[in-house]
Amino acid sequence: MKKGIHPETYRKVVFKDISVEESWLGRSAANTKDTVVWEDGTEYPLIKVEISNASHPFFTGKMKFVDTAGRIDKFKKKFAKFSKKPEDSEQETEA
Repeated sequence: MKKGIHPETYRKVVFKDISVEESWLGRSAANTKDTVVWEDGTEYPLIKVEISNASHPFFTGKMKFVDTAGRIDKFKKKFAKFSKKPEDSEQETEA
């Protein structure tokens, strides 16, 4: 490994999958303002994740719809102008 490019500040943090409310203790150098008291009574930084092995369909075998930020609505709104059917445009030209 190259020297001087890896962070030196690895610390214990709690990761929380917000879609299934599951948490686990791990190590990370990511910054966060949130904290949580873990099962051992110690307060750790909290990193919230939208998807993990606890909620991903590949690992669970179940499809689950997760739309935490309204992304699907934003997509539909953005591309609504392209969803016009060809039959509709033919009727307009005949009239």
